[in-house]
Amino acid sequence: MELTEKVAGEDPECDSGDCANVFKTDRPGIIAVQGYVTDHPTPKGEAVVTIPERVLKEAARALGW
Repeated sequence: MELTEKVAGEDPECDSGDCANVFKTDRPGIIAVQGYVTDHPTPKGEAVVTIPERVLKEAARALGW
C-alpha cells in the first residue's frame, strides 16, 4: 500500500514534528493513520494507535465527510 497524500496532521505536541497524521492511500476507500502506539493487544500485523481529536476532525473536513 502506498501513502499518496497527507490530509491532516502535525500535532503541535509531537516531539519530532511529524506525528499524528492521516493519509490517503492508493487503495480506494482506505486511509492510513499515523499515531501513538498503545498497549492494547491486537492481531498480528495490526496496531491500535491514538491521535488527537483535532487531527481526526481536520481529516474528516479535508476528505469532505
